[in-house]
Amino acid sequence: MDLATFLIQCLNALQYGLLLFLVAAGLTLIFGIMGVINLAHGSFYMIGAYMAFALAPVVAGTFGGGFFASLAVGTVLAVMLGYVLEWAFYSYLYEREHLQQVLMTYGLILVFEELRSLIVGDDVHGVQPPPLLAGTIALGDMMTYPVYRLFISGVCLLLALGMWFVFTRTRLGMMIRAGSTNREMVQSLGVDIKFLYRVVFAAGVAVAVLAGMVAAPVSSVYPNMGSQVLIICFVVVVIGGIGSIRGALLAALLIGVVDTFGKVIFPQAAGVLVYVLMALILLWKPAGLFKAG
Repeated sequence: MDLATFLIQCLNALQYGLLLFLVAAGLTLIFGIMGVINLAHGSFYMIGAYMAFALAPVVAGTFGGGFFASLAVGTVLAVMLGYVLEWAFYSYLYEREHLQQVLMTYGLILVFEELRSLIVGDDVHGVQPPPLLAGTIALGDMMTYPVYRLFISGVCLLLALGMWFVFTRTRLGMMIRAGSTNREMVQSLGVDIKFLYRVVFAAGVAVAVLAGMVAAPVSSVYPNMGSQVLIICFVVVVIGGIGSIRGALLAALLIGVVDTFGKVIFPQAAGVLVYVLMALILLWKPAGLFKAG
């Protein structure tokens, strides 16, 4: 493997890991802070990808924008969707057993998939990156790297820094962390814990939807894509530590490196390397790399 190829694989690993973190961050928030096993989280990623496919022409015709305008509109719609879903369904699950949570959220997967089939059909769709980011940069004499993949990494890094700032440097983050530890005490201090959880859930949905939107031009848009990403996101949450944002980031980057280089070096075993990594880390630290926070 020459230097240019190694550099490209490093960039691919970084991009995949950061994108995986973007999806898993919402899952670890909902799972770790609110205590809900949300099997429907992958469906939010799928909704984001289909939003990127469907919204771009509509937004371009209505507001005169394109891909970037559709990202903004899609994020607003995702916050609204998350707020309504938490109010209508998830708010009843906090005191329920995990089996009931699994059954209800699995039912939501079926609902979302059926709605997707009715609205846009079962075909595979492609999404074009914006012209501004459609080029490549040269890496060596023979190899290039897409600018759009660098854009994905940049967006994910900015969002990761934003989440870190909110959770560690703001009053809202302090209340969220306190609510995850002792919700009764936080509520007795005058904090509306129901509204706080609604905000957390809406943010988790919005992050997953945004991840699907930015990933659509490189992964295409197809049925059941949410189910595939859900499994690997649970691996991220388990490795990083349930409820830990920094743990999710480190776990996602580790998985990005193992998966990307595994496909190059051990292509026949690439499908199991991530799960071998999870098993080794859990043997070393059964609770994951970091505690919640």
